Amino acid sequence: MEDLKQVYLDNNATTAVAPEVLEAMLPFFKESYGNPSSTYSFGSRIRDMIDEARARVAASLNAAPEEIVFTSCGTESDNTAISSALQAYPARRHIITTVVEHPAVLNFCRTLEPMGYTVTCLRVDSHGRLDLEAFRGALRDDTAIVSIMYANNETGVVFPIEEIGRIIKDRNTPGGKILFHTDAVQAVGKLPVDLKRLNLDMLSISGHKLHAPKGIGALYIRQGTPFYPYLIGGQQEDGRRSGTENTAYIAGLGKACELAARSLGEEAAYLGRLRDKLEAAILGTCPGAIVNGRTALRLPNTSSISFEYIDGEAILMLLDSCGIYAASGSACSSGSGKPSHVLEAMSVPTSAIHGSVRFSLSRYNDESDIDRLLGILPGIIKKLREISPLSGVSTGK
Repeated sequence: MEDLKQVYLDNNATTAVAPEVLEAMLPFFKESYGNPSSTYSFGSRIRDMIDEARARVAASLNAAPEEIVFTSCGTESDNTAISSALQAYPARRHIITTVVEHPAVLNFCRTLEPMGYTVTCLRVDSHGRLDLEAFRGALRDDTAIVSIMYANNETGVVFPIEEIGRIIKDRNTPGGKILFHTDAVQAVGKLPVDLKRLNLDMLSISGHKLHAPKGIGALYIRQGTPFYPYLIGGQQEDGRRSGTENTAYIAGLGKACELAARSLGEEAAYLGRLRDKLEAAILGTCPGAIVNGRTALRLPNTSSISFEYIDGEAILMLLDSCGIYAASGSACSSGSGKPSHVLEAMSVPTSAIHGSVRFSLSRYNDESDIDRLLGILPGIIKKLREISPLSGVSTGK
């Protein structure tokens, strides 16, 4: 039997490490293994290399190097940002977020409610969009932090971060600043992010979403923002994040950010064309297909599609058997058996929510990958409809 090329379409879950990134990391597993906190030259050279990587990450965000703190992942960055804000303003017990956040924010906020904090989770409309007037009305005198994602990991819907920042800035007074954090894990490397233009105090990124390895992330902290570290110990990261630096992975993240910034516009246009081709063909060949958030501004690489009267896990299993890999939603909640909290918030019909599949592309996908998917998926949908107990229900659109 001829081996078929594997087609990986789950890049919002994780990405392949870029060859250039791996090359940048390798010296730190071999000759450059010193501890960057050591005072002798063998260690201080490593410190210089960390500073170089920090400058690369900062440049990709139009930030200052001293505003970048390296962490282990996006989750740590998110938890750190929220925890720091609450320590900075202990008298304020109110947090604003959204119902469609990543669990790294949503579940962390839920753990705070039994401690006496009030969490306002803003709703979204059927296209996954926020109501800015509802956001404005949710702000309170005791609001410590607003944490709203830059782009949704399941649907790709991009949130109006610039407008939200303006609203917060207009509300702030010299004695009553509300901190603004965004989980930009899915946005960085796919969209231009200019931190000189945005009224953001903190921003989270994760390396393995932009072709760096798993286990490295960063937190942007605007100069002058009150900050309390989450991990307490030594004075690494200028006292803002204790623990010996993961030098090889930091070098990898720096290189990944440099590569992403270099080809951002070209790559976004390329992936947008592939995504649009995928969606148009599926809508044309698969009756009862719904593109979630289709009319909203979205990431160019992400497509969330619900198929009525079909089990999404069955779709994924049959795609898997053909060497095609996609997801039912967030990798952090897959296998739970529960419908996506994001799609529930968007009021996706019950007839379709369990038949949802997310396709997410990267620079390593090409047109042949899309053609291969489109050659197989319509047959899978037809087959599953024929054996569905609801197959007698009309799925025409």
